[in-house]
This record gives sequence, C-alpha cells and structure tokens, in this order.
Amino acid sequence: MSDDEEYEYEYDDDEDEEMEDQFEYTDEEEEADDGEIRLENEYYNAKGLREHDLGEAASAFEKVIELEREDGKENGQWSYKAMKQLVKLHLRTGESSEILRHYNRMLDCIAKGGITPNATEKGINGMLDRVSSLLQGNSSSKVEDTQKLASQVYECTVNFFDPNGNGLVRNDRLWFKTNLKYGQLLYETNETTKLSTLLRDLKTTQSQGDASLTATTSASSSSSTHLMEIYALQIQLYSRQKDNKKLREVFNRAMTVRGGIPHPRTIALIQEFGGKMHMAAREYESAGKTFFQAFKSYDEAGDPNRLRCLKYLVMASMLHASTINPFDSQEARPYRDDPEIVAMTNLVHAFHSNDIQAFEEILRENQGRIMEDEFVREHVEDLLRTIRRQVLRRLIQPYKRISLNAIAKELNDIPVQDVESLLVGLILDGKLDGEIDQLEGILLKNHTKGNISKYAPQEDLCKSLEEMVHALEGISNHCGTSRLKESARHIRGIAH
Repeated sequence: MSDDEEYEYEYDDDEDEEMEDQFEYTDEEEEADDGEIRLENEYYNAKGLREHDLGEAASAFEKVIELEREDGKENGQWSYKAMKQLVKLHLRTGESSEILRHYNRMLDCIAKGGITPNATEKGINGMLDRVSSLLQGNSSSKVEDTQKLASQVYECTVNFFDPNGNGLVRNDRLWFKTNLKYGQLLYETNETTKLSTLLRDLKTTQSQGDASLTATTSASSSSSTHLMEIYALQIQLYSRQKDNKKLREVFNRAMTVRGGIPHPRTIALIQEFGGKMHMAAREYESAGKTFFQAFKSYDEAGDPNRLRCLKYLVMASMLHASTINPFDSQEARPYRDDPEIVAMTNLVHAFHSNDIQAFEEILRENQGRIMEDEFVREHVEDLLRTIRRQVLRRLIQPYKRISLNAIAKELNDIPVQDVESLLVGLILDGKLDGEIDQLEGILLKNHTKGNISKYAPQEDLCKSLEEMVHALEGISNHCGTSRLKESARHIRGIAH
C-alpha cells in the first residue's frame, strides 16, 4: 500500500471518528472544557505530523496520552485514538515489537471500561483488517515475519475477548470474526493441529449459542451464517489433510444449511473445495457443476478467484469429455478473452477439435498461465490421457488392425508403451473390443464373438462359407437335388 493510499484511508477513518463524536452530543450540549479542546487540538496536530516525520508524530501522540492522564482521564477516548494511530504508524514501519506493544495498550485501554462498544469494534476490526492486508501485500521475503506478527495479534485478540470466561472483555462477535481470520492464517501456514483446536472451540461456542438462542428469524439466520463460516474452515482443513471422507460429510452438511446469509465468498470457498473433492474421486461431471457454482459465487463477490475457479471448471469439463463448451454459458462468456483465461479457451477449442498437436503446444507455450496452479498441474496428465483416448478412438475406428507405431506417430510421437497403456485402458473400460499383439506391435480389433487372431478376416470368411454349406446341405437333403449337393461340396472345398 502506498503512502498516499494510507493517508486517504486514515482520512476516511477520521471522518468516521468526527461524525461519531457529533452523534454523541445530546440536546443539552455541554460546553467543552479547555482541557478537552486542548486534547483534541493536540491529537489532530499529531495526525498532521505524519506526512512529514513519523518519529515526531509518534512523540506527539504519546503527548496526547500523557496530557489526558494529567487531566485525570487515563485511558480515555483521546488516549485510545492516539494508541490506534501509534499502531498504524508502526505498521507502516514494520516494527513488530512496537506494533504489539501499542496494540496491547489499546486492549488495556478497552479493559478499563472507558471506550464504547461501538468504538471498540470499529478500532479492533480496523487493526485486524490492516494486519490482514499486510499478509496479502508483502513480498515473499517478509511473509514469514508478517505471518508471525499476524498470529500474535490474532492470539492477543482472541484471548482478550474470549467468551468462555477467560477474556477480560466479552464480545462474541469480535471473538468469532478474529478466530475466522486466525483460522485462515493457520490453514495457510499449515498448522493443522492448532487449526483443529480452534475449530473445536468455535463449534463448542456455536453449540452453546444455539442452545441459548430464542426462536427468532435473526437469531436463526446468524447461527446458520456462523455455521457456514465454520464449515468453510473445516473443509479447507480436511482438504489439506486429504481426509476425503470427512470433507464429503462436511460439504454435504454445508449444502443443506438454510436460513443464513453467508458472504458469497464463504459459499464460493465451500463449493471450490467441494469441486476439488469430486475431482479427487474422478466424479468429473459433479466437479464441473460444483466449480460452476463456485465461479458464480466468486463472481457475485467480485473476487478475482473467480478466474481460478473458471480454469477448474474448464478442466473438469474436458476430463468429463463433455461436448458442451463451458464458455458458452452466459456467466463465463465475458471472460473467454481475459488474458488469464485465453489459454484455457484455446485449450478447450483444441480439445473439442481433437487436435492433439495444438493441445500439447498450448500447454507448452502457456506454462505460466496454466501450470503455475498446483491443482491444475495435478490433473494435466489426466487431461492429456483424456484427449489421447479421444483421438485414439477416432483414429482406429476404420481399421481392423493397425500398427502401434502408426498410432504413436498420430498421437504426437508418444512412446509405444504409452499407446499400449491407452489401448489397455479402453479395452478394460469396454470401449474397445480387441487385443494387442506385442510381438508384431499391432492392434487387432474384433467384430465377432470368440477369440481373435491375426488371421481374423480369413477365419471370418471360412466361418461364413461353412454356414452356407450347412444351409445348402440341409436344403438338398430335404429336396433331394443333386445339383445343390454338388454346390455344397464345391463351397466346402473353397472353405478348406
């Protein structure tokens, strides 16, 4: 985030604070005392210093805190605002120890009871959002340090607002939201043990909350929404652990939840991992439908992850060998020419055209746009196998026998061993009636019942002649015609 963007964000934050102060006035507005005016002036003077000298601004905010203490209002609203600004200053400089020190001062200020619940939520959520933005915006060299800082901030917040009796201040909503952010971080850092514990606490608190809820629509809606957010975290955990049985159970439960209003991004996340679950089970048709729903939910949320899900949808469609182009749908059509998607668009065209050369060339030329995604990489071999099987079936259709070398050449010069593997798969799947002569390196297709040999066409002819002979002999015996008997003996001679 640039400095200009930071100032703009903080300016908006100031407007909120000023409006909040205005709304706190009563009809019998009291004249502010000199001390209050002095504190306000010192605070806004300190904010003005941020544009010139961060160190000087930090000293000025500390002076605000000291002045309020001298006025006998320790941990009052101006101290709280000054502490927020000190956290923001150090977030910009990246000093983790100072960030944590001032953040804990903020929490201590809240604990003393001088800050309204509304100001508490606004301030804490603002800090958590800034920490989350650091996770997304840092270079790879700083990711580990930022993740450690975020983890410490989340842990402080969760412990402070713990609704189970251990927190200094109870705020269920802040505690729940912070746990969701913390859980996402634990998933990204692969700390599955901590994530499992966090999910257990969330579910326990959720169950206790459900038991105490009144039968109101708003209560039921809130409970369902929280449940969906918990399911989204659970599904990610089970996917990371490759526990497909539990993943499927949670996914099926999530799809039956009614009454909540979860964020479209939460729904999209559940559907995306559900699609991946179907892919792992080779349920390609179900995977395509689920990825399509995930794509639509991400699109509704305006989330850029919609393009990733669109790639998965295209891949599932090809693995299902569907004849329907996913870009023909009204929702996907606007993205067919997107730079991130155009490679997949071309891939689908080559797939439906059975153009194996173009298909493999697109894969080679778009390593970055296609192969950078780990999930796509996992299924590229399946994609190649699918289009090769598709091309292979069309290639061998007019032949009764064909060289494996000829097939390999038509399939872009793949090894003969790969051709054999493809043919064996088709035979075992019941999509090809034939056998492979490995000694001569040929495929022999069979159109009649019984065993196949390399002399199958001649044997078919002999068998037909034998059947004709039996028919003629039957007629001659019945009619007593010597000429028919002569014809039957002649045909038998040919057959042998």
